[in-house]
Amino acid sequence: MTHSEHDEELANAIMALATPELPQYFSSLVKCLAAFDNLIIIAYHGEHRPAVLYREYTDPVVYLPMDSQYLGGAYLLDPFYREHLRGSVQGIRRLMDVAPDHFRRTHYYKNYYQQTTLLDEVAVFASITESVTLTACLGRDCSSGKPFNKRELQALRQYGMTLSSLLKKHWQDYRSDNVMKAAPAPVEERLREALNQQHSIRLSPRQAEVALFILRGHSSLSISLHLGVSLQTVKVFRRQLYAKCCISSQAELFALLMPLFARLTEHG
Repeated sequence: MTHSEHDEELANAIMALATPELPQYFSSLVKCLAAFDNLIIIAYHGEHRPAVLYREYTDPVVYLPMDSQYLGGAYLLDPFYREHLRGSVQGIRRLMDVAPDHFRRTHYYKNYYQQTTLLDEVAVFASITESVTLTACLGRDCSSGKPFNKRELQALRQYGMTLSSLLKKHWQDYRSDNVMKAAPAPVEERLREALNQQHSIRLSPRQAEVALFILRGHSSLSISLHLGVSLQTVKVFRRQLYAKCCISSQAELFALLMPLFARLTEHG
């Protein structure tokens, strides 16, 4: 597209601010920068369960696991959700640029992402309040069969703050139904409680923390860097974790803990 066409799409989006048509005009603007197969706008509020504000797709299969699996608890492992928790995140993030080093090996990636047929995903982040973050996630799936190219990624990054500002301005008054609810306990604490109730397994806070790092796709080296401990210490934590859970592999850890994630969001 030419600069004048970009300008026209941007002008249309600005005129649609504070109207129900903004998401469609936002979509048109983004599409002229990088053609996508699907788009979903999600509001994250603290550690509460996120809400979907808008979605569009070429193939409906891409969002089939969204409501039951992602909103049902899998979001707790999502790299974009982790970015939200960092606070005040603005602009463009590509999933694989913010994902942990072993993300593609995780149960979450193999069972959720591969089920959606997503090949690539880029998000526009907009911080609305201290606790509320909007993400407009545009993806490439089996419809096109190819990831975003360098030119498209460069165009998105060039317009990153403009796209972020459009989201922020349009949803500046957005407040979730959870705004009056007390913040849930940290996810490590909720996981320890659920594991004790369901399986009578008592993990220490550090063991639960390591379990979540593993589920999110961090290698032992990555965990050691995040926790500021030696690689050998992380290996000790892993052995203790596996022994307490009576398991011997990451696959067994995923099978044990993933069903508990829906319980962790019941009050979110």
